[in-house]
Amino acid sequence: MDIYMPHRPSGAAMLVAAGGGYKRIEVEKEAIPAARWLNEHGIVACVLKYRLPREKWNDGPLAPLQDVHRALRLIRSGHVSRQIDPSRVGVLGFSAGGHLMGLAAARSHFQSYVPLDKTDSFSPRPSVLALAYPVITLKPPYDKTSTRVSLVGRSPTVKDTASWSVETYVRENCPPTFLTQAENDSISNPANTAIMEEACQKAGVKVERHLFSRGGHGFAMGRRNSPTSHWPDKLENWLRRYDMV
Repeated sequence: MDIYMPHRPSGAAMLVAAGGGYKRIEVEKEAIPAARWLNEHGIVACVLKYRLPREKWNDGPLAPLQDVHRALRLIRSGHVSRQIDPSRVGVLGFSAGGHLMGLAAARSHFQSYVPLDKTDSFSPRPSVLALAYPVITLKPPYDKTSTRVSLVGRSPTVKDTASWSVETYVRENCPPTFLTQAENDSISNPANTAIMEEACQKAGVKVERHLFSRGGHGFAMGRRNSPTSHWPDKLENWLRRYDMV
């Protein structure tokens, strides 16, 4: 993790995961602008450089999920900063990073790795979950993404497809969720955020979705001269509601 500390920490922290289809991580384009924005609002930003499935780790596609769960425990345990309130630790994910953060939040009860030390006694459940143009489902007809191929290959079983789709795991213990996307997203079909919104509503999870008329995919913290330039304002209002700002 790369840690970005605000001048006046409020006690809140966010773990940030950029996208890249699980083939690369768009740190410069998505994570760093997000970290700077979070710092402006007094939030400690922890940019996660998670392992990628294609790097042939022993645990394969579980590796990035393990990294998120371990990172959240490290943040909550005080290893990152003693100024962080353990009850105010959220996550922010973009595109494939949104899939990763959504999966990590929805599967916070899942033991993704064998405990290493006392740090692993801390909960990996984030206080809030914010996802920008995320890949949520790997099921058809929304299965033409690099995320799907990187995680389960080009010809996965129905079981594998479901087991790596975020909506499969959304239950009432999932944290309050914020979703944003553009209607003309050509990479992650807008149905993804609709599917996540519906899953949250069915589970009784508080959810807020903002769909913009244009902005495409990968608009990060907002694309100039596009409706998406307003989404950080929506995020700020939502974070205030949950005492993260």
